[in-house]
Amino acid sequence: MLEMKVPSPGESITEVEIATWLVQDGDYVEKDQAIAEVDSDKATLELPAEESGIIYLKAEEGDVVEVGQVVCHIDTAAAKPEGGAEAVKQEVKEEAKPVEAPKAAAPVAPAAPAATYATGTPSPAAKKVLDEKGIDAAQVAGSGRDGRITKEDAVRHTPSMGTTPVAGNRSSSEKKLSSLRRKIAQRLVSVKNETAMLTTFNEVDMSAIFALRNQYKDEFKAKHGISLGFMSFFTKAVTRALEMYPDVNSMIDGDYQIKHDFNDISVAVSGPKGLMVPVVRNAENLTFRGVEQSIRDLAIKVRDGKITIDEMTGGTFTITNGGVFGSMMSTPIINPPQSGILGMHNIVERAVVKNSQIVIAPMMYVALSYDHRIIDGRESVGFLVAVKEAVEDPLNVLMGGDAKRALEL
Repeated sequence: MLEMKVPSPGESITEVEIATWLVQDGDYVEKDQAIAEVDSDKATLELPAEESGIIYLKAEEGDVVEVGQVVCHIDTAAAKPEGGAEAVKQEVKEEAKPVEAPKAAAPVAPAAPAATYATGTPSPAAKKVLDEKGIDAAQVAGSGRDGRITKEDAVRHTPSMGTTPVAGNRSSSEKKLSSLRRKIAQRLVSVKNETAMLTTFNEVDMSAIFALRNQYKDEFKAKHGISLGFMSFFTKAVTRALEMYPDVNSMIDGDYQIKHDFNDISVAVSGPKGLMVPVVRNAENLTFRGVEQSIRDLAIKVRDGKITIDEMTGGTFTITNGGVFGSMMSTPIINPPQSGILGMHNIVERAVVKNSQIVIAPMMYVALSYDHRIIDGRESVGFLVAVKEAVEDPLNVLMGGDAKRALEL
């Protein structure tokens, strides 16, 4: 009998939560088959079977288990049944089925019990629900012991239409936060309490990017098999600005400031388990195609639950795009231990003044949240202005005046 223990998903992680069992007790599993999804404080990972055999679960969904703890047994000596997993479960069920005792003579039915205090009366919780709805307990059929009205009876009861106004459904549900969500909550509170976070805002005219995308997007996709989006322009603008203002690309470690000579850009991506922040390594050395390809590959991994711990650690600066959800303006929260994060927002056509003329242009608000302990106002404002300059004139600032060469067309 093989004991399967929780492997370490990454450095500094000591426990995980069993999010979902992908198999049932008594199933036959194949080696390397995914048998469970486990939540760490950084990501959701799949737990593969170490050997083939019949599995016996030793932990429940929602249990928090330590790294190295046994969570299931696999009977490796068991042969794979011809009928598959269903045959195994039926065999296990038959083995566990108790032997029936000889049938005794049918007892004489007792007389109906006398009414008790519980008959037709609500429990305290049910009474509260009925009072809130304005419903008389006599109108509700109880499903509890001796006809007692339970809270569920009160919640499900639909009063007959009448002249007396009643409240609508006031039920509520309870769900335990996942390990990942609990860790995110702790980190967000920690950032607010332990950093001197400020945010500076600006707006950018997206007309030049729109023109370049409209001109080259079809050719770009035909050659590279990926779309030319906004993120490559903003990532390239950010890496340029980080070289101009290196304090924004630094972090605090005790009494020391650590500056990075590389740009590992964390990109916020929405996934089934919540917001993930995978990292585009050495983004300063990537082309537009390289950035788009890296972000697409990471986003697919997040969506499919295949992202690893290593792919989400070590970023030096973060970009988050709330605009895809319709956000007009927000204050992004720093992703520790980083010292800065750029927030992008939705693009809205607005009236703006250009060359003393009022024109309609696609405008976006951008925000930079930064740790004021090591980044001064001059650096933060200068950084955001540098991003604005690059986004508003990408052909000259980011592409060296040759768009086709920069896009590898």
